Amino acid sequence: MSGELAINRAAPIDGKGFAAEVRARVAEHVTRLKADYGITPGLAVVLVGEDPASQVYVRNKGIQTREAGMVSFEYRLPAETPQTDLLTLIARLNADASVNGILVQLPLPGHMDAEAVINAIDPAKDVDGFHVSNVGLLATGQNAMVPCTPLGCLMLLRDRLGDLSGLNAVVVGRSNIVGKPMAQLLVRESCTVTIAHSRTKELAAVCRAADILVAAVGRPKMIPGDWVKPGATVIDVGINRIEEGGKTRLVGDVDFDSAAQVAGAITPVPGGVGPMTIACLLANTLTACCRANNLPEPEGLTA
Repeated sequence: MSGELAINRAAPIDGKGFAAEVRARVAEHVTRLKADYGITPGLAVVLVGEDPASQVYVRNKGIQTREAGMVSFEYRLPAETPQTDLLTLIARLNADASVNGILVQLPLPGHMDAEAVINAIDPAKDVDGFHVSNVGLLATGQNAMVPCTPLGCLMLLRDRLGDLSGLNAVVVGRSNIVGKPMAQLLVRESCTVTIAHSRTKELAAVCRAADILVAAVGRPKMIPGDWVKPGATVIDVGINRIEEGGKTRLVGDVDFDSAAQVAGAITPVPGGVGPMTIACLLANTLTACCRANNLPEPEGLTA
């Protein structure tokens, strides 16, 4: 029986490798923009405060932006910065033609209104895809800036499955950052989509009906293997730190070991969806640059 289990084990979806391919395609397109039009895309990242995780993210974004041949603008503001000062900076970046993408790192200090800050960003430069205008454009099937993590999930699904039309998709989680935009993207791909959450009745049965199962709830190992339809493609967005055997390790929202015995393909944690987020941030910045200059958008790097 152990031989059968080994044969049936799901194929891992290599998000790290795919993200490297995306970054390489972005860099290639940036090189052409420079050579043909004298244009270099620019990404501005704003960090308020000294949250350790945010500092790591911002540093990695800067490194990968420069490696892709883009200009990286970084702004680090003290935690006590007044919101008016942050809004003034955003207004200046909105007006700066050398800046194609603006990202304000979340979370913000408690005295700031994150919604007001995000909606102060020019929607055309909102490479996080969080501005209310981009949310509305995505929901109505128009040309939006798409949130990076859902975009990365979609790229992985297209690469694995090709045409997604007609498949049953279940998104577990309804956040504005992942769950809702992921569902909208799958609707655009002509999937039959269910958004499930903590109050969904018969959640296990709902998950078992999914050809595509996207987990984005932030609860470690919430979804066991017996919730997964045999042969399903599982995209695990969760990144949770747990203590096991006196050590801290990262796990997803899906119990990888049991789900891998059932699924057709599954993203590991780490190394699955995570690396795609920054890769898609670079892709969005490139897309924003092309749109700003009325140039064709890069193929295969948009929704």
